Amino acid sequence: MPIIQRHRSSDIILGDGLSLRSWPRTNPLVPHHPVVFATRRAGAVIRVGENCGFSGTTFVADERIELGDRVQIGSNVSVVDTDFHPLTPEGRARDFNAGAAAPIVIEDKVFVGMDSLILKGVTVGEGSVVGAGSVVSQDVPPRSVVVGNPAEVVRELE
Repeated sequence: MPIIQRHRSSDIILGDGLSLRSWPRTNPLVPHHPVVFATRRAGAVIRVGENCGFSGTTFVADERIELGDRVQIGSNVSVVDTDFHPLTPEGRARDFNAGAAAPIVIEDKVFVGMDSLILKGVTVGEGSVVGAGSVVSQDVPPRSVVVGNPAEVVRELE
């Protein structure tokens, strides 16, 4: 079973045909924990399209995370639209939980490799591949392959 932490007055909308693998024996890449869907404040939205599949993936939305159809996300990936905490010590002293946030969009037919991190404000274009262990902090063009920390385009798909 997934872990669902839904803030009052927020929405988690899951499309038909969703496959969640949360148990280590369900995937040879061994998910470290169940799939997590978490909204942190009123008005936050997580929207998942149809025929998607996730293994031990964590989604945390302060604002909005939107996934298209046929998105596949490998084991132990985190998709977070917030920094959680302010960068400066003064900001953390004022409000420890007031980190910057910006929506994430993952378009149709994207594959995200295991142990990757998708950060706030990013759009991952249709049909793209995010290589294992990548940290995505900038938009990914459609039909491209990105790898590394920070993730960079290494090729385009035909």
